[in-house]
Amino acid sequence: MPDLKIVDSCILQIVVDNSIEWMTKFPAGFTSEIATHLQDKPRIDEKTGAPFVDLDRYCCAAHGLSLLITTRLGNQTHCTLFDTGPDALTLERNLASLKVDMTKVERIVLSHWHRDHSGGIIAALKHATKQGKKAPIVVDLHPDRPFARGIAPNGQLIGRLPEDPTFEEIEFVGGKVETHAESHTVAGKTVWISGEIPRVTSYEEGLLGAVTWYEERNGDGDWQPDELILDERYSAINVKGKGLIIISSCSHAGIVNVLKDAVQRFKRPIYMIVGGLHLAGPELQHRIRPTVEFIAKGLHPTPTYVLPLHCTGFNAKVALREAMGDIVVPAATGVKIDVGGDDAAEETLGESSCPSDTE
Repeated sequence: MPDLKIVDSCILQIVVDNSIEWMTKFPAGFTSEIATHLQDKPRIDEKTGAPFVDLDRYCCAAHGLSLLITTRLGNQTHCTLFDTGPDALTLERNLASLKVDMTKVERIVLSHWHRDHSGGIIAALKHATKQGKKAPIVVDLHPDRPFARGIAPNGQLIGRLPEDPTFEEIEFVGGKVETHAESHTVAGKTVWISGEIPRVTSYEEGLLGAVTWYEERNGDGDWQPDELILDERYSAINVKGKGLIIISSCSHAGIVNVLKDAVQRFKRPIYMIVGGLHLAGPELQHRIRPTVEFIAKGLHPTPTYVLPLHCTGFNAKVALREAMGDIVVPAATGVKIDVGGDDAAEETLGESSCPSDTE
């Protein structure tokens, strides 16, 4: 079992996601960003006497993901920013809207080299400096940064993603680069970051049409298929009396592959699944049924919550909700989730299991 400590509590703040959700009634422990703004002293309309709802100070949604993870064990608290969304404008606005104190963030972890997850790294570091952060923030990266990544359905290149920040650019604004291809713990051993995710299912085939630019020594280069996205990593937090919170930002490896790996490694119940399940688009519809069946029926015990974000897609969200009911929560940008530990429940918490076959 990996050297991951059991924490007393974990707070997740969704800093960036594809969606905004203010109107839903959330379960206990979930709050929308509106609760944050209700603490403000709003500008008052002189004529009507009514307070303004200042939408300019609220979060915005964008295609990407960023999560602030706060873990507590005893009197020690650690803050980790997992991914940074697609761009500086979104991240800066949302950090300000949510009143995130970046001086407390010890580490930024990048799940994989795609711009919708790496685009705010530089902005996050600059934001921390503006707030008075003195010690450098560690930026935890997979060492294999690609020169460029693109999409070529049926072999026809239609575009490339914007550049990811370079190691040099990160260090220039005060980040301390660490590269990890293997699994490791961070945040005082309260957050676990995976290495390469084992691919065991037959239907989770990676990011269809994905290509990466590979340069030759003579300076020439070419686009080559890269559907597996082998640099992708997921995260796990182990909460006392609850079990594992699994964060899989994009699930290019397949969320079933991720969950099978987590169960095999930790032997702990999956309490919460958070992230993009990458089931959007017509070419991926065949993955929805077996994925939903596994999450709903293949994990024992069944997860307490499933938070399908980012690239999950509407059809997959509907299928999950129909199969699992209210435990599928439409969390989105600005939502905070407070998971408290339970000493008594920890004493009776059993192991998790799932099918060991390749389906």
